[in-house]
Amino acid sequence: MNRNLTMKQYMKDNLPLFIFVSVLFIIGVVFGAVMVNALSLEQKQEMTRHLGSFFHEVNEGAEFDSRQSFVQAFGMHMKWILLIWLFGLSVIGFPLILILDFLKGVLIGFTVGYLVGQMSWKGLLFALVSVAPQNLIVVPAILFCSVAAMAFSIYMIKNRFLSRNGNMYQPFMRYTSITLVMGIFLLGAALWEGYMSQMMMKWVTPMLAGLYS
Repeated sequence: MNRNLTMKQYMKDNLPLFIFVSVLFIIGVVFGAVMVNALSLEQKQEMTRHLGSFFHEVNEGAEFDSRQSFVQAFGMHMKWILLIWLFGLSVIGFPLILILDFLKGVLIGFTVGYLVGQMSWKGLLFALVSVAPQNLIVVPAILFCSVAAMAFSIYMIKNRFLSRNGNMYQPFMRYTSITLVMGIFLLGAALWEGYMSQMMMKWVTPMLAGLYS
C-alpha cells in the first residue's frame, strides 16, 4: 500500500516531466510521418521492393527464427534504456535523453507513415499487428525511464552541485529500480515481438502480398 502511494506521489511530483517527454515523443512521431514525403522516388521504390519481397516470403510459408527475433528485440530495447540510464547519471546527458525520446517517435512515425502511405488501410492493418502491440509497452516504458533519468539528473543538480547536500543513495536506488522494472516490461514486449507478432503477420500477409504481385 505504501509502495503504491509512493509511486503515485512520484508520478504526481514528476507530472510536468511526463507531459514534456510525451509531447516530445508525439512531435517525433509527426516528424517521422512527414519524413516519408521527403523520400525520393528511387528510395520509395527500393523500400517497396524489399517490403514486397518480405510479404511474399511470409506468404509462401517462410519460417523465421522466433528466438533470434526475441533476442534481437530484447537486446535493442535494453540498450535503449541502458543509454537513458547512463545519460541520467550525468548533467550533460539530460539533452541526450530528450534526443532519444524524439528519435523513438521518429522511428515509429516513419514506419507507420510509410506503411499507410504505400498501402492505405492495408498498411494500417499491418502496422496494427506488427508495430503497435509491442510499442504499447515499449513506448511507456522508455518514457518512464526517461522521466526517472531526468528527475535523478535534476536531483543531482539541486542537491549535489548547488546546495552540496542530500543523500544520493536512496534516489539512485529508486532510479535504478524503476529502470529494472521497465526492463521486465520490455522483456514481455520482446517476447510478443519475437513470437506473437510473426504469427499475426502471417494472418494478414496473404492480402498484402497481392499488392506486390
